[in-house]
Amino acid sequence: MSAMPNSHEALIRNRSRLNGRVALLGASTPALLAELPSGGMAMSEHAGQAAALATQNHWQVCFGYDDPELTASGFDTVVVFLPKARAELDLRLSLARWLAAPGASLIVIGEKKEGIAGAVKQFKAIAPAATKVDSARHCQVWAASDLAPLPDFDLAEWMAWNTVSLAGCSIDVCGLPGIFSQGELDDGTALLLETLVSSPLKAERLLDFACGAGVIGAWYQAWQRAQGNAPSIVDGVDVQSQAVICARATYERTGAQGNIMASDGLSQVEGFWPAIVTNPPFHTGVKTDTSMTENFLREVSRHLKSRGELRLVANSFLPYESLIKRFIGPVERLYEDRRFTVYRAVRR
Repeated sequence: MSAMPNSHEALIRNRSRLNGRVALLGASTPALLAELPSGGMAMSEHAGQAAALATQNHWQVCFGYDDPELTASGFDTVVVFLPKARAELDLRLSLARWLAAPGASLIVIGEKKEGIAGAVKQFKAIAPAATKVDSARHCQVWAASDLAPLPDFDLAEWMAWNTVSLAGCSIDVCGLPGIFSQGELDDGTALLLETLVSSPLKAERLLDFACGAGVIGAWYQAWQRAQGNAPSIVDGVDVQSQAVICARATYERTGAQGNIMASDGLSQVEGFWPAIVTNPPFHTGVKTDTSMTENFLREVSRHLKSRGELRLVANSFLPYESLIKRFIGPVERLYEDRRFTVYRAVRR
């Protein structure tokens, strides 16, 4: 059980509280489901985790907040694990209230370092009589049975639209709670787009890896049209359900063309592209894990056509250049400053 998140171990300590039909929101490992053999429904917004959860018998697994298998008023106990982003908790709690049957109990579990203290305030806003029922594994477990069910759950009501402008070209971008940069243009992506203006790709179709809300594909096609050129088709892939939902909405509003796919890395993606662009999700402030970078570049090389181009932006302190050269081919720096570097590499 050591590989399990602390919050999952805390739930197992309190499994006697799981009565009737059970829903787990934010479950991340099949080891938890194996400890709860009576079954139920588990939802994850992470494509890889959802695929892993689906290996367990007696459990219905849903991917993300728009999974068509999610049904109203169907569960007697709903467990909410804290999401990484605090902004996502209200969304998850609303889904929980919509899933809850009349008289259902709601359990919220999170670690102190995840911000459970602040989360309790959000929990009590919808369940004033919520009480702490356990402290274990650096976690707190809170429960309430005075839940007011929600008659409707419409994900569109949680969408926020922002205008992204660069090089005289503007598009509307969709955002949802928990998504990277919340539908806005982050600095690294902006620098990558600027290199697409100064050094356009020679590809009729490309792949945007870790596409987020679809900013790169939608903006690049809009910019190409504004230049009087036929736009490239830009396919997108991301691990997160909200990203896939937002990218599809962004593409629909902007008239962009391309397939948006859910995949953990490129494990569930088939095909080859003459160009791949990416602002991959590697975080600053944590010990650099080059194995993660190596795996990503090894995967990308398998989907890049011969003489195809990789265009990648990353934090400048990351040791990318030698890895790109090893797995892809000759590499150059199209842009570099203290924070970011944009690399271009051509596959051997």
